[in-house]
Amino acid sequence: MPTLLVFGATGQVATELRRLAGAAVFLDRAACDLSDPDAGAAAIRRHRPQAVINAAAWTAVDAAETQEAAATVINGAAPAAMARACADLGIPFVQISTDYVFDGQGDAPFKPADVTAPLGAYGRSKLVGEMGVRAANGPHAILRTSWVFSAHGGNFVKTMLRLGRERDSLTVVADQIGGPTPARAIAQACLAIADQLRNSPQKSGTYHFSGAPDVSWATFAREIMAQANLPCTITDIPTSAYPTPALRPANSRLECQTLDVFGLARPDWRRGLRETLKELDARP
Repeated sequence: MPTLLVFGATGQVATELRRLAGAAVFLDRAACDLSDPDAGAAAIRRHRPQAVINAAAWTAVDAAETQEAAATVINGAAPAAMARACADLGIPFVQISTDYVFDGQGDAPFKPADVTAPLGAYGRSKLVGEMGVRAANGPHAILRTSWVFSAHGGNFVKTMLRLGRERDSLTVVADQIGGPTPARAIAQACLAIADQLRNSPQKSGTYHFSGAPDVSWATFAREIMAQANLPCTITDIPTSAYPTPALRPANSRLECQTLDVFGLARPDWRRGLRETLKELDARP
């Protein structure tokens, strides 16, 4: 019987979980297709782990605008079914969620209990998943995070590095503010939370976890260029100058103080960025 069952195998957080987790089983899309919501629940009943982390999701924000039904199955119905299976077995379930469940208004950090109002299909699909996990009423944690980056897969850091090597200057959105979050830190938080929920199910609830300090995409880009020693100049632009199919929250700040109950604090994304760049530089 595995100690831990993880949905996802190649995504940013799942990759870090593979590095950190001990006796764990990882299920990729070939092993468990979450477009069938019952597949995840069946896998949980089959493996009977001591805890489950769902690191799989539909993350194509813009594509979700035209494929909302498909995104909602993977981000909504599938984790709800997983959570019900975990509740039946009395084991902890950790679901990774997003700042996109909020409307991005104002400039105060969003607290876990604040009213949700997604701007687009992706946020709505993740909110459906949150509601399903809570309704299962088992030991669980919903961990909302933002602006994930790592040395794996596609993300803002890798895009900026590529463009920064190709160009002398870039324009980057400066009126969206949030906390860049290293995928490794998210994986570490998920493992700590899952472990503690096994003995302390009363800690169940919704939590926020994002990197510090909060910055704009443009400021984040400048730090990437500085740490990578790239001479590329970053010029601020408003969101209106970079239209996308899906609306992005202007305010992605997350209040993370309630994570104290797990002994967790916000990670410094600048340190995480240094570690990411070091890992990328070490690759052949």
